Amino acid sequence: MTPRAADRTRYDRATAALDAPLAIVDLEAFDANADDLVRRAAGKPIRVASKSVRCRALLERVLERDGFEGLMSFTLAESLWLARSGFDDVLLAYPSADRGGYAELAADPKLAAAVTIMVDDPAQLELIDRARDGGREEIRVCLELDTSLRMLAGRVRIGALRSPLREPAQLAELARSVARRPGFRLVGLMAYEGHIAGVGDSVAGRPLRSRAVRLMQSAARRELAARRAAVVRAVRAVAPDLEFVNGGGTGSVQHTAAEAAVTEIAAGSGLYVPRLFDNYTSFTGRPAALFAMPVVRRPGVGVVTVLGGGYPASGAAGADRLPVPYLPEGLRYDPQEGPGEVQTPLLGSPADDLLIGDKVWFRHAKSGELCERFDALQLIEGDRVTGTAPTYRGEGHTFL
Repeated sequence: MTPRAADRTRYDRATAALDAPLAIVDLEAFDANADDLVRRAAGKPIRVASKSVRCRALLERVLERDGFEGLMSFTLAESLWLARSGFDDVLLAYPSADRGGYAELAADPKLAAAVTIMVDDPAQLELIDRARDGGREEIRVCLELDTSLRMLAGRVRIGALRSPLREPAQLAELARSVARRPGFRLVGLMAYEGHIAGVGDSVAGRPLRSRAVRLMQSAARRELAARRAAVVRAVRAVAPDLEFVNGGGTGSVQHTAAEAAVTEIAAGSGLYVPRLFDNYTSFTGRPAALFAMPVVRRPGVGVVTVLGGGYPASGAAGADRLPVPYLPEGLRYDPQEGPGEVQTPLLGSPADDLLIGDKVWFRHAKSGELCERFDALQLIEGDRVTGTAPTYRGEGHTFL
């Protein structure tokens, strides 16, 4: 029996009394992935990206482990909810225009102490001031650095379109704007290198592309390490009490941790290990989060149909954004239909061994987006469900 087949046996046995659709997290794999992130971080704390988990119970679980400190959230409303729930170090990773949220933040000492907001433009500070509605609490601020790689005199850009702040002088000027403005305190700097951390460099069947990605990432790491160090020096000249410099992501943990200027690493997807994180030379994780759909039809030889399953991931549309049939091994989509809104035909010889009501297990392309589809995660240890944890959706929250 292959390891994957053994996992299928465990998952089927654990959920035998539960009807699909359902989602699980294998806690042994989740914990092993957490340990691997800590190993690669080499002593620097890991800030957990909540968007990649979207389950309070699992955020609490990982933060109880040595090597993890604080959360990186994705909306202001989520940040405030997490802070009210007892999380005392929440970095909002994206600028917000949530005026009501800012009014709450500025009026509550506990929230203001726990949440750090992100800015890359003085206009964002002005929006916050207009939204205070009389609140006088000091707002903790983090600046974001553009990490993209520019080549050919800037004509070629590789990396996400995020912050407009690229050079040390630009970051230092915004730092001075924060320092001059009453009611704000600059505490951090963030630089997310998505083109390094979030792009696989070993894609099966694509050796030339994989080689090109590795060359690009090597050049990007060298350029960013030098520029990030210069930016940190420039910002610390304005704000010598800067509390943290955050960088990295699941795919670049060990490389970012090696930079002296970086004080903490961000990671989240490496806990669940969705399918987009299969293609890396730097680490190998264990799939920990899966969902199961029930077989509801057998249209013919070598074909079964499962209920639903059309859960594409965000990003540029493509086959790599689709969930992948995972267990039993050997199933594939019908190219004429793909994964559907209410039914998904699956082809392959394993279909002939599946009965009506059997479960087919899938892996989502990305990490926490799975939790937008399910109210709860069944927590599996060995071949038993040992707990059930509500997702954000299960607690009544869909922040985006």
